[in-house]
Amino acid sequence: MKIKIYNTLTKQKENFETIEPQKVRMYVCGPTVYDSCHVGHARSVVVFDVIVRFLRSQGFEVIYVRNFTDIDDKIINRANELGISATELAEKYIHEFYEDMDSLNVERATMEPRATGYIREIIGVIQLLIGKNMAYPVDGDVYFSVESYPDYGKLSRRILEDMEAGARVAVDERKKNPYDFALWKTAKPGEPSWDSPWGKGRPGWHIECTAMSSGLLGETIDIHGGGKDLVFPHHENEIAQSEAAFGKQFVKYWVHNGFVNINQEKMSKSLGNFLLIRDILKAYHPEIVRLFLLSNHYRSPIDFNEKAMEEASGALDRVYTFLERVDRKFGIPSETKLSSHGELWRQFCEAMGDDFNTAQGLGILFSTVRDLNRMLDASGDQVSDQIALSVRNGYSDVLSIGSILGIFRQSPQSYFDQKRRAGLRKESIDPGWIEVKIRERTQARAAKNWAEADRIRDELLELNIILEDRSEGTVWKYND
Repeated sequence: MKIKIYNTLTKQKENFETIEPQKVRMYVCGPTVYDSCHVGHARSVVVFDVIVRFLRSQGFEVIYVRNFTDIDDKIINRANELGISATELAEKYIHEFYEDMDSLNVERATMEPRATGYIREIIGVIQLLIGKNMAYPVDGDVYFSVESYPDYGKLSRRILEDMEAGARVAVDERKKNPYDFALWKTAKPGEPSWDSPWGKGRPGWHIECTAMSSGLLGETIDIHGGGKDLVFPHHENEIAQSEAAFGKQFVKYWVHNGFVNINQEKMSKSLGNFLLIRDILKAYHPEIVRLFLLSNHYRSPIDFNEKAMEEASGALDRVYTFLERVDRKFGIPSETKLSSHGELWRQFCEAMGDDFNTAQGLGILFSTVRDLNRMLDASGDQVSDQIALSVRNGYSDVLSIGSILGIFRQSPQSYFDQKRRAGLRKESIDPGWIEVKIRERTQARAAKNWAEADRIRDELLELNIILEDRSEGTVWKYND
């Protein structure tokens, strides 16, 4: 199928045509590991995880590189505050990153390099730039000369002359232009450092991505991604130094995801609305968080608030309830789950092929589940072969779509069990107390004391605990 991608560089959707047939070279900027990951990090990682899964489902071989920035001013400063080495700090937060992303069912990238593992390659790129008179050393530092690259600003649509006129960057008289940026920084006392032709020092932030992407994927790659906050200066500087060094196009398609706001406000530590992934996962099932992050088009902003999370929770519950219903009614055999794809899958892929539109794809999914439930409701106990086939195909397609979105990966029973445990922890409710209440209600119903049975049901409902009476007994779910 044809895939269209919105290219930040050209500001329009383009037909996706890879450098090599059916092979995608993709690089995404990973975290600077000086603190725990927040929900903004999660959105970017989940978005590109889904893009990779979808491209692979369409027959592409995807080589996916996501880096760790493990040396940086922020890392050094934080390590000094804590009295540990920069290496120890980076290791701690890389470990946390994997814990958080594993919880969100994020697949590992093909390669996950660290900046400190590419010092030799970084120095090599800097030497190339100096040799072309596009970078210059000063007192152990090395700067890229933005004026030497005529296309500087083409990604962010910033004009260098206008930027210079209104420059509010820190003044450094050693720079030829205020917007010249550091490729190499001379070591300060006590800082981690490496030997270089310009003395002991460490790489600047931007140069690491050029060295890693070119070393692992080649000098021109298909997709480069990250959050919108990276367009300037990070990705702008990456383009300048990469194309200046290698003399060819750096990236064919630039892809950037939108921001996460908190209750209509920009997320920031100063506003006290800085939400860490691990804290969110204490309150919500991981698949609810993941579904929320995919509920808007990736380029649009998304607002984290209680209502949005309730909507994601309810939507996920409805799909799992459908899967549970079909499991119980038909006893779907494993080979059905691997059957050929149906109409739901086709429509979902069509939506995803239009710039990875997960919002539209999810809308199609929820609408189809609703229609299939109505068909089952209307059929009662006598389900025709045609309706049974439609339901089975829909069931299979839901699971296939789940493999792209990274959701619906649990059995319905496991999902509802995990969700209710999380809900009970959140509300400090003892599951044993609920079981006692269910037994009391069962006894009241046996004695035909309907008023008492209804009172117990309503008491539990006030705590978001929903009872469902089945032939094998009463089961309960937590509705957050």
